Amino acid sequence: MSTLRSNISKLYAFSFLQMSLFPMAIITLFWKDQIGMSLTQILVLQGIFAVAMVVMEYPSGYISDRIGYRKALNYAALLGVAGWGLYTVAETFTGVLIAEITLGVSMSFISGSDSALLFESLKGTDEEQHYARHQGRMSGGGQIGEACGALFAGLLYATAPLLPFLIQTVVWVLIFFLTRTLVEPQRTTTATTSHLAEAWRSTRYALIENRRLRYTILLNLVLGLSSFYPVWLIQPYMQDGGVPLTWFGPVWAGANLSVALFALASHRFHLKLGDAHMVILFALLIVGGYLGLGLSGGAWGFLFYYLLTSMRGLRGPMLLNHAQREIPSENRAGILSLQSLCFRLAFVCSGPLIGRLADSFGVQRTFLFLCYAFGVALPPAVWLFLRELKKTADS
Repeated sequence: MSTLRSNISKLYAFSFLQMSLFPMAIITLFWKDQIGMSLTQILVLQGIFAVAMVVMEYPSGYISDRIGYRKALNYAALLGVAGWGLYTVAETFTGVLIAEITLGVSMSFISGSDSALLFESLKGTDEEQHYARHQGRMSGGGQIGEACGALFAGLLYATAPLLPFLIQTVVWVLIFFLTRTLVEPQRTTTATTSHLAEAWRSTRYALIENRRLRYTILLNLVLGLSSFYPVWLIQPYMQDGGVPLTWFGPVWAGANLSVALFALASHRFHLKLGDAHMVILFALLIVGGYLGLGLSGGAWGFLFYYLLTSMRGLRGPMLLNHAQREIPSENRAGILSLQSLCFRLAFVCSGPLIGRLADSFGVQRTFLFLCYAFGVALPPAVWLFLRELKKTADS
């Protein structure tokens, strides 16, 4: 039990290091100015990254449930070292694409495995009722890590464009040494004669049979997309608004600190507001954030982005907690990966279109279009989720 408890602090450290993304605050500028990519190409690149994750997302989660979460995270760390190492020698769209695909496979092995390992470690120490609090701390630690990595990103990039990528490669070497010290928990597993049949059974359970889980996944998808598009658009938005390059790191750090703070406070907000008021708050933050980005401009317009990052921090622990309680242990990482797969598929279908809109009409007007789109998509997703929770409470 004591060895399992050590996993919790190690997963905090893993999340911090994994999210210490030194290139992230300037990566769109790197693609535009060093590689020569348009915004359409950037969103296509991220669509291909999402395809790589789609191809591996559910299989990697299924494999993680079978080979163990520790091994899956070890493989992810090695692929992370390779992917960021490839970035240091990339000079063309193709070179960046190969690096991104490698990182996409790495991320697919992490997706679901880290949260599943946290839940099973807490379950093994009879602390699973505190999962939302620990997930919030893990998410918060990750965002603090990204904030620390971003703080001097602009300065590093101005010194040498490849310097953030070299530092990032070293970080993933450290992650590999950390994941090797994790302890695999004892879990209940069921023997299966057909892996394909088992995968289909768990997919049916998540998307068809368990209505509460299905609508949790749907709401998580819509909220996830709302906070994901600006990740790739906020840097050119700031560039268009005349924000100095040296601000990019601190601005990105501030965004991630807001995610961290609200992730850490998520379970307290949830206890105080309840499910209904929480999801209504999510919707208001999304509409307010996009409306502000779409109507304002200049050097300070990016502040509305913080409404979206605050929503991102609040929703993660709450919705993961709802999902975890509906998922059986033997397929935990697989179903969590299935949830991520749904999100990635949605981004693959919509991301290049958003990039085309940004190239054609400008980033600011694209944010306004997205405000209208989420104003239409959010009400039914919220209603279905809350209706199912009410049915469960009444039964």
